[in-house]
Amino acid sequence: MKLAKTPKKEDNAAAALRGVTLSLPKFQEMLGTLIAEPSVSCTCPDFDQGNLKVIAHLAGWLEGLGFAVETLPLPDNPGKGNLIATLGAGEGGLVLAGHTDTVPFDEQAWSLDPLAMTDQEHRFYGLGACDMKGFFPVALSAAATFAQAKLRAPLMVVATCDEETSMAGGRFLLKSGRPRAEAAIIGEPTGLHPVYAHKGYMLISIQLQGTSGHSSNPEAGHNALDAMQAVMAELMRFRKELAERHRNPQFNIAAPTLNLGCMRAGDNPNRVCGHAELQIDLRLLPGMDADVIVQALCARIEDIAQAQGTPATLAPLHPPVPPFGSAENGALVQLLCKASGNRATTVNFGTEAHFYQSLGLETAVFGPGSIDQAHQPDEFLAQDQILPAQNALESAITHYCL
Repeated sequence: MKLAKTPKKEDNAAAALRGVTLSLPKFQEMLGTLIAEPSVSCTCPDFDQGNLKVIAHLAGWLEGLGFAVETLPLPDNPGKGNLIATLGAGEGGLVLAGHTDTVPFDEQAWSLDPLAMTDQEHRFYGLGACDMKGFFPVALSAAATFAQAKLRAPLMVVATCDEETSMAGGRFLLKSGRPRAEAAIIGEPTGLHPVYAHKGYMLISIQLQGTSGHSSNPEAGHNALDAMQAVMAELMRFRKELAERHRNPQFNIAAPTLNLGCMRAGDNPNRVCGHAELQIDLRLLPGMDADVIVQALCARIEDIAQAQGTPATLAPLHPPVPPFGSAENGALVQLLCKASGNRATTVNFGTEAHFYQSLGLETAVFGPGSIDQAHQPDEFLAQDQILPAQNALESAITHYCL
């Protein structure tokens, strides 16, 4: 199929949503297919899943557009992998990047089927619709516009695994030294505001070892849950102190945050709890040293544990993800500001931007949807953000690849 002329961007976007560009399926079909493939990543092995079926769908669609596609299984986890798809050749170019995994979900809390895309009230509902499977149909629809264009620099689509937990996919990219390009757009839900900085984060496990015994004589053991109550009180004091000592007015939540995320403890109500684990999430501002924070936290938890007679182990679940920061007036950020009509901003959540930036790519976070819809029941992507997002990506592709 040859294109006689390049149509207007508005026409391209509308055609992509109707699904008439090249061999690409309709937008709704792509999104529904991705949502229907479970790809939960979780620190608990009982809920953790692979992502290769999601990768396979993306690979097929991208190959249909003429991309050269590589599927890269993680060496230590063959059920998970990354995808790098390239259209064109040469130096420089643009990467459109996203992650394929979702967080766990409580099906009973959903009013709709989380693993089926529902189109109603000008919204697409489903697990990952917003964060961030919905970005891929947008990116592919934008890419389809240029599938038969003569590119001066390559256009790449990158999809990763485990962003919601270990960042294993992003770390594997960095270790592999790929992709190489001039710029990268991470399509997380930013409400179409270009993001030039975000907080870093770490996930930490705190484990207390008590002594089990019959609940009729609690004094015969050391209750790990009793001790964990004291640990949690100390964590809340620590959280307050961090907020008082560290502030950055560039963020709408100007302080670092500490979230008590999940706890597993004991085995039966008529036994003294012999073991308890609490997992927490720390979000650090740019300039904060993760190692210093962890050392201070370790010292405080150890003091509590000794006083309670329950030995403590504190360890990161995964290496920390550093904060991301770039110039607010950088070329990519300003291009996206002009294309979207929105100002640049910062966000409190973390992304894979650090890994692309570390590879030498000018990086910005920009995508459709609101983070307010992520990680909760009845997650949705507002349909009125789809075409503006695609138009902005087309502007970026034109600048970096044509």
